[in-house]
Amino acid sequence: MGRTLPFITSAEFASHNSKKSVYVTLHNRNVYDVTPFLNEHPGGAELILDYAGKDVTNIMANILSHEHSESAYEILDDCLVGVLATAEEEAKLMTPGLDKNAYILTGVATEEELSVTTDFDQDYKSHSFLDLRKPLLMQVFWANFSKEFYLQQVHRPRHYGNGSAPLFGNFLEPLSKTPWYVIPIVWLPCITYGTYLASRGLSIWALVPLWCMGLFIWTFVEYMMHRMLFHMDDRLPDHRIAITLHFLLHGVHHYLPMDKLRLVMPPALFLILATPFYNLAHFLFPYHIAMAIFCGGIFGYICYDCTHYFLHHAVLPPYFRELKSYHLEHHYKNYELGFGVTSKFWDVVFGTELVDTSARSKTT
Repeated sequence: MGRTLPFITSAEFASHNSKKSVYVTLHNRNVYDVTPFLNEHPGGAELILDYAGKDVTNIMANILSHEHSESAYEILDDCLVGVLATAEEEAKLMTPGLDKNAYILTGVATEEELSVTTDFDQDYKSHSFLDLRKPLLMQVFWANFSKEFYLQQVHRPRHYGNGSAPLFGNFLEPLSKTPWYVIPIVWLPCITYGTYLASRGLSIWALVPLWCMGLFIWTFVEYMMHRMLFHMDDRLPDHRIAITLHFLLHGVHHYLPMDKLRLVMPPALFLILATPFYNLAHFLFPYHIAMAIFCGGIFGYICYDCTHYFLHHAVLPPYFRELKSYHLEHHYKNYELGFGVTSKFWDVVFGTELVDTSARSKTT
């Protein structure tokens, strides 16, 4: 599980400016306690003390004074102690009843804030992450973010406003956008035909239980893919290619969770992910049994993707309202828990249930 870093106020940060305690920041955001390194710095302690309680981004990258090596940044990573709070964040921390741990983790305090349009200029200035006005994917690739910084930022939700933020910025852009209704339109006919093929070799008394078994298997696949593949944060290699793939697969959804056109899986991507399961089913079972199980599973996927969209963008009846709050808490309270989308069943089984859900009774 990733580390939750505390917010450090500007006054507290500025007070760490002597030999007894030296704090510095990178990009005016991450706070590092470099006190233990004072006597080990090749240029002497005085050079560090000159920047005590200040930002060192420019001086560390300054070629004329001394451009620091990659190992210098690795030493800083070991000294990371917190995040410098913006003025807005300092004010928010004083809100009565605020879940401070959740706010520290994601920078969002309520479901409603997920739909507040981000100030593009202020966000880029404050976090030095991505410029929402430019194609996002190549920014992730070329910026060469550290894994720790990337994961901190990608799980702090932003909202683009009307439309979708540019992902590719070229002819591939339409392939990254999928309206929710495309999912049943594309896959329901395939399921219907596949179920028909299965029925040619099975009685109705065999077909229905096998189809339902596939539906139940899907709930487990849904949970495991969300937890082990989409959220492989701790196991993610600290390399730009791995980080870019993570962003493309699921990171962009946590970065922009209310983007209506990036809430369901593009059919081409689903086809790639579903093919191994199709082959596995036919390897393990005779043809008609495999088709029945697989079709039940694909129906489960349709329910999952449509449910996912409606949890983000629809007014729902009581059960789904509860599920909606549960899922949105995964986005703004703790992205390391609450992996079930269509149900909490496997979260309960594997101990990853989000239990602090005070906002769940709200109608949204």
